[in-house]
Amino acid sequence: MRETLWKIRGRVEDLARRGWIMGVINVTPDSFSDGGEYFTLENAVEYGLELAAEGADIIDIGGESTRPGAKPIGAEEEMGRVIPVIGRLTEEINAQPALATPRPGRRSTRTIISIDTSKAEVARAAIEAGASIVNDVTGGRGDAEMMPLIAETDVTFIIMHMQGNPQTMQLEPRYVDVVAEVADFFRQQYERALECGIDPMAIAFDPGIGFGKTLAHNLELLANLDRLRVHERPLVIGVSRKSFLGKLIGSNEMRDRLGPAVALTALLRARGVNVFRVHDVKEHANALRVAEAVVMQ
Repeated sequence: MRETLWKIRGRVEDLARRGWIMGVINVTPDSFSDGGEYFTLENAVEYGLELAAEGADIIDIGGESTRPGAKPIGAEEEMGRVIPVIGRLTEEINAQPALATPRPGRRSTRTIISIDTSKAEVARAAIEAGASIVNDVTGGRGDAEMMPLIAETDVTFIIMHMQGNPQTMQLEPRYVDVVAEVADFFRQQYERALECGIDPMAIAFDPGIGFGKTLAHNLELLANLDRLRVHERPLVIGVSRKSFLGKLIGSNEMRDRLGPAVALTALLRARGVNVFRVHDVKEHANALRVAEAVVMQ
């Protein structure tokens, strides 16, 4: 598998032979996946430590729901939700010794914190509190100050594609060629990022499965991942618990989506995906390691 380098915290990691798991914490009262279960500080921190113990390489913390139809919130409210969690979780993780001899499938270095936000003001506060990655669902288009901030702070940047916004994205999304259009967006944002002074090694791309896409669009993107690769940058994929899985299996039950999502993690790792954004860390991490044991022969 070809070399895929990603710069985080001043270190360059090779994600070619070992994919990463990004565990999700939604510090929101209206998350589509967990119904606000981790809205309190104590619950969120406890859950974050649990995800780290289960094998999360990254913990992605978000304070504003991006489910279809979700209403936006202000920066102050978003910061009030996420900054205490990032600060406490960073302290707890740093207090734990790094694993000198990691268990199978685990890294020796500590779990990394990511902030899921499209607001530069929130991202700055999160970085100051301990976040090393900014995961922006607008791909840098939502806030003109986001890319300059990434360059200034020298953090890692995940550029996601979304058609429209959470309020409109699922109202009849249309493309002439969804794969070509998402790939073009990646190339355009990559050039913009470089113009702003962002280190190209610190960039990764996420096609935004379910963000302004129909079932057919999602499947077409997943079937053509090789066309989405830009300048050998890592690919991040989030399919965990998403509604298109329920449509494929004919079930509206959230619990029924776990099996299909885990299957996709194994399949997509074989197709070159590098980072998997998931809710059920242990199950996806196990699938990832088993897939790699076969693929990397």
